[in-house]
Amino acid sequence: MKSPVLAALWVAGSLAFSINAFAVETITVYQDPGCGCCHGWAEHMRAEGFQVTEVPSADMARVKESLGVPPDLASCHTAQIGASGQVVEGHVPASVVRKLLAAQDTRGVSAPGMPLNAPGMGRLDGTLVTVDFQGQPFSKD
Repeated sequence: MKSPVLAALWVAGSLAFSINAFAVETITVYQDPGCGCCHGWAEHMRAEGFQVTEVPSADMARVKESLGVPPDLASCHTAQIGASGQVVEGHVPASVVRKLLAAQDTRGVSAPGMPLNAPGMGRLDGTLVTVDFQGQPFSKD
């Protein structure tokens, strides 16, 4: 009698794990309509398995302010992760976005400015430093 119950619990647990393991994170990217590198970053995120919606905005300063991006960490585009509400500023690599998702106490991360060694701008070379919204180093890629 215990075997069927244990088997059913195992199957239910396995299904729940499988569904969560393949969940797709959604990201909304707000970008200046005239900026080409923002689309390049969105394509990088899609290639890494994220579901990305690109939203053109003529008032990026207002978007950044409403999402709490510190002015000194600003870049060309701003993204918000659907489920968590966390914010990604600029050309942050997908691997760092995954790290951000695991750090629920971190509100957002930034690759300030327009770094040439970042997705959408160029190739990662191991020297790209991303910072959290307090300006503390978050990752080096």
